[in-house]
Amino acid sequence: MSGQSTSGSVQDPADLGASNEKLVDLLITSLGALAAAGDVEQACRLAGQACVTLRRSDPKAARRFDVLLHRLTPKLTW
Repeated sequence: MSGQSTSGSVQDPADLGASNEKLVDLLITSLGALAAAGDVEQACRLAGQACVTLRRSDPKAARRFDVLLHRLTPKLTW
């Protein structure tokens, strides 16, 4: 049912891409906030998981999580 809205109409692939991009923005912002709140390790783990999950289906989004991960890892305390 990919590409269809809940009403049954077919969504424009450009709309799906924009929605995915907004979701990636939201997740990256959230992981940055998690790190700023003091849980850098968890933010890094989640960014790494997102990177691996997206690396084949959305390499551009995966790269954004990879960049976040590289920005956060120097802040780890272990």
